Amino acid sequence: MICGLTPARGGSKGILRKNIKPIAGKPLIAYTIERALEAKYMDNYFVSTEDKEIAKISKEYGAEVIDRPPELASDTSLVIETLKHFLTQVPGCQTLVLLQCTSPIRSPGLIDRCIKQHIMDNWGHSTATGFMVKWMPYATNTQRRQDYNGWFYDDGNVYVIWSGLIKQGKLFDDHPGQVFTSREENIEIDDEFDFWLCEQILKRRNDDRDRK
Repeated sequence: MICGLTPARGGSKGILRKNIKPIAGKPLIAYTIERALEAKYMDNYFVSTEDKEIAKISKEYGAEVIDRPPELASDTSLVIETLKHFLTQVPGCQTLVLLQCTSPIRSPGLIDRCIKQHIMDNWGHSTATGFMVKWMPYATNTQRRQDYNGWFYDDGNVYVIWSGLIKQGKLFDDHPGQVFTSREENIEIDDEFDFWLCEQILKRRNDDRDRK
């Protein structure tokens, strides 16, 4: 069984109530829920939260909700522990698709493309979206940017993970699969500038859709 999951705790120090903060006319989490429910290759989809308001909004947009223990929703909680808890609540889950609501920009079909890639890799233990970055510490690289291949950076948008790996306390193995995404999809909301930038892109997409 292939299950989708969005962890969404109530606390957020960088942006207050970030996961349900309105952005381009909807709560932030709504964009992830809507794309998740469009996916053809997931058998079910859940939001894991300890917060009653997040749970209510998630249900309104069509997600099932898993009650997340408060001890897994603190500032120091690790996402791997939330995923482990989820597997105890949905024991039939063999492959988990992690969809973080801090990456609200996803093209139609992206989630299914990641699942298909995961399957094509012979059910590889993990697959992630991302892009090639060419960042280097100052004064350490004398190559032209065009001549430097860079390295793959997972952008936090979509992860497809074998449940056995999660039970081992891992999110990826030695040979994780890679799915390249657009620059817009790479944006992950960590601060107010990221939030503003995502909102501009979402508004433009809404305007483009309305003109069609």
